[in-house]
Amino acid sequence: QVSSFSIARFFPRGWSDEPPLRSTSRVASMTMAGLGPCPNLQEVVIGAPAPCQSAAPSGRRARRAVLAGIALAVGAAVLAALIASRGDAEDDALMQPRALGGVDTVSMRTKENPFVGQAFYVNPSYSESLNKSIATSEGAVKATLELMRGVPSAYWLDTKSKIEGAGSIKTMEGILADAAAKPTPELVTFIVYDLPNRDCHAKASNGEICCSYLPDGRCDYSAPGNCEAGLAEYKELYIDKIAEVLSRYDGKVPIVLVIEPDSLPNLSTNRADPRCGNPATVTAYQEGVSYAVRRIATATRSVAIYLDAGHGGWLGWKNNMQDFVQTVRGLNVAQFLRGFATNVAGYQALGEMCGEYDWCLPMNGHSDDPCCYDPCGLSAEWNPSQNELNYALHLRKAMSEGIPSFEPHMIIDTGRNGVANERVKCADWCNIRGAGVGLVPTTATAKPELIDAYFWLKTPGESDGCTETLPSGEACPRFDADCGSVDSIGSQPGEPRAPEAGQWFDYQIKELAKNAHMQ
Repeated sequence: QVSSFSIARFFPRGWSDEPPLRSTSRVASMTMAGLGPCPNLQEVVIGAPAPCQSAAPSGRRARRAVLAGIALAVGAAVLAALIASRGDAEDDALMQPRALGGVDTVSMRTKENPFVGQAFYVNPSYSESLNKSIATSEGAVKATLELMRGVPSAYWLDTKSKIEGAGSIKTMEGILADAAAKPTPELVTFIVYDLPNRDCHAKASNGEICCSYLPDGRCDYSAPGNCEAGLAEYKELYIDKIAEVLSRYDGKVPIVLVIEPDSLPNLSTNRADPRCGNPATVTAYQEGVSYAVRRIATATRSVAIYLDAGHGGWLGWKNNMQDFVQTVRGLNVAQFLRGFATNVAGYQALGEMCGEYDWCLPMNGHSDDPCCYDPCGLSAEWNPSQNELNYALHLRKAMSEGIPSFEPHMIIDTGRNGVANERVKCADWCNIRGAGVGLVPTTATAKPELIDAYFWLKTPGESDGCTETLPSGEACPRFDADCGSVDSIGSQPGEPRAPEAGQWFDYQIKELAKNAHMQ
């Protein structure tokens, strides 16, 4: 079933109550650059597939020219109408599924698409951040930024201070209260992101909870041990508090959680990095993620839980996928999950969906098929997941075969993947130059029985990490060499320095708006 958003028509046709159409096997997306081949376009619907598709990208310059030419013409009417239409419990017994009033609570949280039929919450704090950049913008960029103020996005619980606090739109508690106060309570999406020794394979977004601490307060990733103190802090002062707040709003507000981006993918592929392979980090990630899922599942009966699953350019190779399946199976939490979130904070393009997950591998001879468009050259490296839609197919197949009775559903982060071929090196991930915001949140996906929604999970405009020198002129204490890559903003002369991860990056949000492909 496709979400029943209302329809916004363009002149001269009037309002209509016609339902949106179901998408087919190819991706139901339409970029702004793809409007040209559709001269008879009469409507754009949030929650419904677009009536046409663009050809594979021919270059960033061409798309920018088209966008600049039409952005003001399409303007506020399109997206404003679109968005308006919606779119330690070590005791094993404690961690078993609950039956409340005879209701199968596991089925409630895992069997239905939580996004369908819901209005999506737009956090006022994101509008406040955008307003800072709107004030110094003009033309098409300003118009796009103004439209983005009405686009729903996830809220990151990346510090303990963001959990509790009534009356604040910058805390989980305050956001849930605000969403509950709407005429119809609106669906809120949160990112749970504060594991001990967080982000072990990068420095840009290391967290506040550590297994062991260095004298300067940062995490000592080389310290031995089992992370007992760090896990106790994570469980008692972070997850338990989240569970308590969620329990008060469970059943009153539709809630989606994405659990700990990058953690399990790092365990699957980066244990050769001593920061990730250290026994303390391994224990923290395995026990921490398992506890988070189980604790929240026992505190609530309707909160939908998705684990992070990296993206196709990371886990898409078959051997990496096998390692990831083994990692997830070892947690024994599949019964509590709706599925996985992919491309969180990433730039991997949606692309088009093929009929089979490995359709584009060289031995199959389908390189000319549009669904095999591969700007990163992943297929030639025997990665069948050259776009996020084919990765979703691969993830479903591998998980359902590797974990009995588990058929996961996906949500894909489209916050910054509107441009497919902007990188010189597709392994680059930090503040990518030339990127654009992607499809606005919708349940009208390429395959609704597999993909629950496209959603802005990473907040567009928040930095991935700092340049070696901060905008203030000081040295960045969390500089990651990947944020100085050839594709990263700030690595070329004349570009501004980037702030630390999570801070507002004015230059980047304006680039994302300039290159936007929201429909």
